[in-house]
Amino acid sequence: MTAIEFDHRQTAHCESGAMSALLRHNGLDISEPMVFGIANALTFAYLPFVKISGMPMIAYRMPPGRLIKGFASRLGVTMQFERFRDAEQGMLALNRHLDQGRPVGLQASVYWLPYFPQDMRFHFNAHNLVAYGYEDETYRLSDPTFEHPVNSDYQALKKARFVKGMLAPKGLIYYPTSIPENPDLPQAIRKAIKGSVNMMLRTPLPIIGVSGIRYVAKKFRAMGATHEQKESHNKLVIGHMVRMQEEIGTGGAGFRFLYASFLQEAAGLLDCPKLEAASQQFTDTGDEWRRFALFSAKMLKGRMALDYDKLADQLLVIADSEAASFRQLQQAI
Repeated sequence: MTAIEFDHRQTAHCESGAMSALLRHNGLDISEPMVFGIANALTFAYLPFVKISGMPMIAYRMPPGRLIKGFASRLGVTMQFERFRDAEQGMLALNRHLDQGRPVGLQASVYWLPYFPQDMRFHFNAHNLVAYGYEDETYRLSDPTFEHPVNSDYQALKKARFVKGMLAPKGLIYYPTSIPENPDLPQAIRKAIKGSVNMMLRTPLPIIGVSGIRYVAKKFRAMGATHEQKESHNKLVIGHMVRMQEEIGTGGAGFRFLYASFLQEAAGLLDCPKLEAASQQFTDTGDEWRRFALFSAKMLKGRMALDYDKLADQLLVIADSEAASFRQLQQAI
C-alpha cells in the first residue's frame, strides 16, 4: 500500500487544477486562476482543418498541454514529462513514482475513467488528474473536476491512459522537478496579459481571436441560406459548437469566468484597480457566451425557432464584448 498525504481541491478546469495541485504539494501555493492566466491559456480558435467527429475544432483555450508548459516557462518551473510505448511499463512507472512518495499528473480519456457517471462520459483523451496513491490494484486519484478524491482500478486506469485516437495520452506522466523559491509573479502576470491581448486582438489569422468569433458568426449567417437543404447538418454544427463550449473542458463561458478570477487576483497583487474593472468585463463576456449556448439549446430542442441570424448576432455581441475586454486590459497594463 502506498498513500501520500495530498490536498485535494475541486477546481473549474482539469489542466489548471491539476497543475495548481502539484505546485501546491511541492511548496508553491498558487491558485488555479493564477495558473490559467499566467499560462496565457485563454483564446478562441476556429480550426476547420482539425476534425472532431467530422466537425471543425472550436477551441476556447490553448491546446491540451500548452497550459502546463506555458505556465512553467513563464515562471521558471522545470517540469518532467514521461510517455510510454508499452502500457504495462507505463503503469509500472506510475507505481514507482507513487512508491517514492511523488504524486504525479496524468493525462487520460474521460470515457474510460470508471468514476465518471455514464451520462458524463465521452471520448475526450486530454483529461488531467493527479495520482497520489494505490493499494493492490486500486488507485487513489485527485480529479479536479470532482468534489472528493476518487478511485480507479488498474485495468480501467491503464485503458484511460493508453487509449488511441486524437490527443492520445500515451501514458503521460508529469511533475515539477524544480520550482523557484521567490518567483516574480507581477512580471509574469504583465507578460501573460500582454500575450493574451496580442493573441486575441492582433493575430493576422482570421480564424483566431476576436476575428475568429466574427468569422464563425459569418458561417452561421450563411447557414441560413442552406437551411432547407442542410437542416440536419446545420443542427449538428450548432450542437457541436455548444458541446465544445459547454462540455469539453470548462467551456467557453467557464474559461472567461476563470480568467476574470485571475484578473481579480492580479489586481490585488499589482495594486491595479483597472484590472479589477477588466475582471468584471470578462464576467459579462462569459454571460454572453452562456446566452449563446442557451439560445442554441432552445433552438435545437424546438423550444425556440431555429434562427441563424439570431445566433450570428449573438456571436457578434460576444466578439464586441471580448474586444472591449482585451482593449481594457491593454490600457490597464
